[in-house]
Amino acid sequence: MTTEDRARAGFAEFVRAETARLTRFAYLLTGDRHHAEDLVQVALARVAVRWERLDEPGAYLRRVLCTQAASWWRWRRARPPERLGATLPERAGPADDPDLRLALRAALGRLTVRQRAVLVLRYYEDRTEAETAELLGCRVGTVKSQTRHALGRLRALAPELAELVGRTPQEVNR
Repeated sequence: MTTEDRARAGFAEFVRAETARLTRFAYLLTGDRHHAEDLVQVALARVAVRWERLDEPGAYLRRVLCTQAASWWRWRRARPPERLGATLPERAGPADDPDLRLALRAALGRLTVRQRAVLVLRYYEDRTEAETAELLGCRVGTVKSQTRHALGRLRALAPELAELVGRTPQEVNR
């Protein structure tokens, strides 16, 4: 087996192992399943080109996803919003608590791209502050302040999240 064949096999195995996780990560960044899948494809294409030179392909992928999501939000802001047609789209599969899921999705949509990325990396991906800073290309202090600002903004904009999990906003703020 040549070096190129080993690299292709390694990349194919990486794609099989990471695609579902990366798609969930991208969905949390974008709030749109189809766009999340597109973002993952773009990121995987970028990794494929650099596969043999990357020490941390997972970290590189997440950074590409974050920067591509930010670019998408900038582009989307310049376009008028899409309107729903006469028929509603099909719903996703059943969720444990649809009210919580919808409230969380709406609340995340109100945050800036950087704040959303920090919260997704810290709380969904369970990354440390240092890992989050490295993935986003910023300092640990920036991650801390963005996390604080994002959580504060969520508390102000979506107090119903605290109520849905059985706590009042005052209890969450303590």
